[in-house]
Amino acid sequence: MRPESKVIFGFHAVLARLRAEPASVVEIFLDEARQDARARDLAAAAERAGVRLLRVPAKRLDGFYGGGRHQGVVARIEAKKASESLDELLEQVERPLLLVLDGVTDPHNLGACLRVANAAGAHAVIAPKDRAAGVNATVSKVASGAAELTPYFMVTNLARTLGELKERNIWVVGADERAEQTLYAADLPDSIAWVLGAEGEGMRRLTRESCDLLVRIPTQGAVQSLNVSVAAGVCLFESVRRGGGGSGG
Repeated sequence: MRPESKVIFGFHAVLARLRAEPASVVEIFLDEARQDARARDLAAAAERAGVRLLRVPAKRLDGFYGGGRHQGVVARIEAKKASESLDELLEQVERPLLLVLDGVTDPHNLGACLRVANAAGAHAVIAPKDRAAGVNATVSKVASGAAELTPYFMVTNLARTLGELKERNIWVVGADERAEQTLYAADLPDSIAWVLGAEGEGMRRLTRESCDLLVRIPTQGAVQSLNVSVAAGVCLFESVRRGGGGSGG
């Protein structure tokens, strides 16, 4: 594999990439045993996009991930050049809607967070380099294409980055189950960076202290904490509901 290329897998991720950036798809490997509707749809989409599709034995696909759950499809794509900086992105956005993840190291959780962030129209996801998962094939699969469409910035110093967001008049709001005020009772600004920590551990102390406001998501059942991607969805879509920032709102 060339250094400037990478692989993604799963029907959602591959189809999303084909639709969003067909020119970036180098080739697709499809399990020769798959003759179902999903496989036919993918083959037709590849043909329309002019992308080479190869029918191969399933064992060859297993080799990409040592038996990973690829669903019978793997695509080799051109790795995107380093995204524009966070500063450059924010210069172009009137009412930023951001998701900040502090300590989310599980690739499945990161993929789900990227997917919900994309669905809510968030402009970017931010995480610290020292306590975060990077975007890999598992993240891309779980994100169903969102990993290639939603900017993901890994920063050296999260507290400093939060301070810089404040200087841009972006409110830093943390979701913390110990907060007194609920999400629905809080006065939320249009420009907002939602900060969530890993399930169980929550945000680090310095991250929590960097927040302008802390709110909790009220729960009714016996379970007091939510998966980080679920919590992210609740917070982001509450901002969208109120007419806040977001590329789709």
